[in-house]
Amino acid sequence: MNIDAALKDAADALDAADVADARPQAASLLAFALNRDRTFLFAHSGLELTSDELAAFTSLIRRRSSREPFQYIVGRQEFYGLDFQVTPDVLIPRPETEILVEAAIKHLSEIDKPRFCEIGVGSGCISVAILHAQPSATVVAGDISEAALTIARRNAKLNGVSDRLTLIESDVFANVPDEEFDAIVSNPPYVPRLDLDSLQAEVRDFEPVTSLSDGGDGLSIIRRIVDGAPSRLKKGGCLFMEIGFDQSSRVEAMFDRAVWSSVELLPDLQSIPRIVTARL
Repeated sequence: MNIDAALKDAADALDAADVADARPQAASLLAFALNRDRTFLFAHSGLELTSDELAAFTSLIRRRSSREPFQYIVGRQEFYGLDFQVTPDVLIPRPETEILVEAAIKHLSEIDKPRFCEIGVGSGCISVAILHAQPSATVVAGDISEAALTIARRNAKLNGVSDRLTLIESDVFANVPDEEFDAIVSNPPYVPRLDLDSLQAEVRDFEPVTSLSDGGDGLSIIRRIVDGAPSRLKKGGCLFMEIGFDQSSRVEAMFDRAVWSSVELLPDLQSIPRIVTARL
């Protein structure tokens, strides 16, 4: 079977499985299987695949047809212009989280040798992106998952910032050093348990549920971060946190205005309040 025919069959299979952008995803998976770029495929559409190449490609298409995320299949995802390894032990980095990163970078850029803390480091995409943009910054980043910490460690090394990242196993602030930071950042589990079944299959069936949901109303870990942050921030320090699409009013109400000087909500690309920022 040549490349063109293989792509047509693969796209049909993905389309039948309700996978969006079936043809482009088929092309990306074939390029991955052949260790080539997509330009090669288009320039050599009549090239016959070997039996081993076709078998490898068919296996990838079968996995994607089961709705396994593309990023887990290829083992990587770009975020904030950087390359990150991803496995089913961590959430797949998403574009809306870049808004949190940008806000944190803006704040930290005004501080000499800033030091920040991340709650729930996951793949490390937030901390690593901030460190990459702020060469004088350092971070203490925690997660309850030892497997996630392993991935974060790899990504820090991959992007050349491991010497400025301290990773700890911690449930929220439990094992965070007793010090005050210039900022706290977090993308906590905020999906309510009752909403898990309605999530896209790629998310519901493959991404780590403990990174998605607190097992309750989606607000318990957010509340713990808001309550614990003041004792971990310097005066004028900021909290940056991603929240759910319908949580803005309830999260905003958690902030005691006698403690926090300002609380703002930043919209995502769909104009949904997605990032809460608060200054001590």
